[in-house]
Amino acid sequence: MKPLQISPETAQALAKKLNVPIEHLMHMPQHILMQKLAELSKKEDEQSE
Repeated sequence: MKPLQISPETAQALAKKLNVPIEHLMHMPQHILMQKLAELSKKEDEQSE
């Protein structure tokens, strides 16, 4: 599996938001990353209400 095709700045921001090491993020399967981002978005929406 190839590492994710994202910029270093994006990788750093995502790693910080998802609270995972950047190495884990870069080798995370894309479908799992999308699932985690959806969960994070849902949490943020609930907090902003």
